Amino acid sequence: MKGRDVLVKALENEGVKVIFGYPGGASMEIHQGLTLTKKIRMVLPRHEQGGAFAAGGYARATGDIGVCLATSGPGATNLITGIIDAKMDSIPLVAITGQVPSTVLGSDAFQETDIIGATFPLVKHSYMVQNVEEIPKVINEAFHIARTGRPGPVLVDIPKNIQQQEGIADFDVSFDCPSYRPNLKPSVLQCKKAAHAIQTAKRPVIYAGGGIVSSGASEDLRAFVKKTGIPVTTTVMGLGAFPSTDPLSLRMLGMHGAVYANIAINNADLVIAMGVRFDDRVTGKLAEFCKDAQFIHIDIDPTEINKNILVDIPIQGDVKETLKILHGYVQPKKDIKPWIKQIQDWKKEFPLEFESKKKEIVPQSVVSDINKLADKDAIFSVGVGQHQMWSAQFLDFDKPNNWLCSSGLGAMGYGLPAAMGAQVAFPKKQVINIEGDGSFLMNIQELQTLKIENIPVKNIVLNNAHLGMVAQWEDRFYKSLRGHTFIGDANFAEVAHAFGIKSECISDPKDVIPALKRMLKHNGPYVLDVKYPYNDKSHGHVMPMIPGNHTYLDTCLDASTSLRDYWKKKGLLEE
Repeated sequence: MKGRDVLVKALENEGVKVIFGYPGGASMEIHQGLTLTKKIRMVLPRHEQGGAFAAGGYARATGDIGVCLATSGPGATNLITGIIDAKMDSIPLVAITGQVPSTVLGSDAFQETDIIGATFPLVKHSYMVQNVEEIPKVINEAFHIARTGRPGPVLVDIPKNIQQQEGIADFDVSFDCPSYRPNLKPSVLQCKKAAHAIQTAKRPVIYAGGGIVSSGASEDLRAFVKKTGIPVTTTVMGLGAFPSTDPLSLRMLGMHGAVYANIAINNADLVIAMGVRFDDRVTGKLAEFCKDAQFIHIDIDPTEINKNILVDIPIQGDVKETLKILHGYVQPKKDIKPWIKQIQDWKKEFPLEFESKKKEIVPQSVVSDINKLADKDAIFSVGVGQHQMWSAQFLDFDKPNNWLCSSGLGAMGYGLPAAMGAQVAFPKKQVINIEGDGSFLMNIQELQTLKIENIPVKNIVLNNAHLGMVAQWEDRFYKSLRGHTFIGDANFAEVAHAFGIKSECISDPKDVIPALKRMLKHNGPYVLDVKYPYNDKSHGHVMPMIPGNHTYLDTCLDASTSLRDYWKKKGLLEE
């Protein structure tokens, strides 16, 4: 068999159903092989970055490994943003790249790039295939490493002459790599310590992240909360891990999280962190974050424990296994009723809300409306910016894997291709991409993929002619001096029409709900361009907001009031 055919067979053996790939000189042999398979669907993105993001969206929506393919040189380097996005958000991804023939490696051959070296700090592992015979073993290892332990991206680089070379391959392979043995089993002793701390806590809070989703522990978390009655706040990666409409949900915490979530966790006496990184968007000023609380930290990655926060009870292992063990040791907590009552009072005092306008569209209302109109199991994808945070605030998620968001990397241009990947995985589900105009423009070429492949993603573009989130920071910290954040008016309905996609443009508030209904009713892909003016009032900024490296007391409740000032006026905080 040719190397290319060995590769295709190895991918079939791993259960690969879809590859997002863009051909080129160093990868065309692989594409020739893929035309012969009946088991793998090839989706042609219109940019390699779109392919990498689509593979990531496929992985996030399914929990399975996403696969992308590119040629050497610029094709391979265009995958890099999607690769590091998967690394930062712990998404299982296998990126396959064609490479110049091994006989000319190191000679600066046409489109030669050391993609192994370029991605070395961005992947869990990488391979340069040396001969045909090792392809089955390499692919088996790559997929095992990508999905196990803390999931992440793996790169497989294959020189063109190896793709063309004939050889005899043995597909009877098994994983045998002694140096890679991620520990999944938590210490029972540490679990007992954690259970004791939970039983004695008077103000506990669960802080849940993407690790709950990637480990498939959502149901275990719900059972744990049902038994203990402990309230839950999630990171942006953890949305859907716990039902956002549950009375014990504190929704999202952090820079643009719910005020009551940030107040609660910073007044807790025990923080039970599950599958989180304690990243800066959550903690703000580290020295002041939950400074009176004990910490339990459950994580599969030992390097994350004690990295940012020194914890009292570390538990290294799979969070799903840990929750099962903890469930057997903890008892229903009947002594935290005053704490729950206090939290409910904070929720009433500081609701996530917005002010509607009669003459102009308020972007938060568009998100709120689609939340009500969409199917309960709809998958939502977002780009990066204000629209992303409004979506995190006003969308409700009852289960995991329905929220696609470039969280750690914050890569603009993510929303459309990620939605494309999810829709390919679930062709009959509603997949809705909520974008800002700046983010949408970065991978707008994927509209053609939607059209040609008949991928019915629904796109809502919140269009204010600005890079809204950067402009918001300019308003707050740079006296509104515009540093190239006005990007100009664009009619995305016309752009979509040019691609042959059904579309419309609206700017009147009374048109929002009818337009959303028309969009959802349409069978194919759709672009709804929602125009509204950028302004620095409350509905033009993402509120609440904790400025970087500040504490929850510095939360901006609106354009002029901080939580600190609000509490001082009420006599609840000393000068």
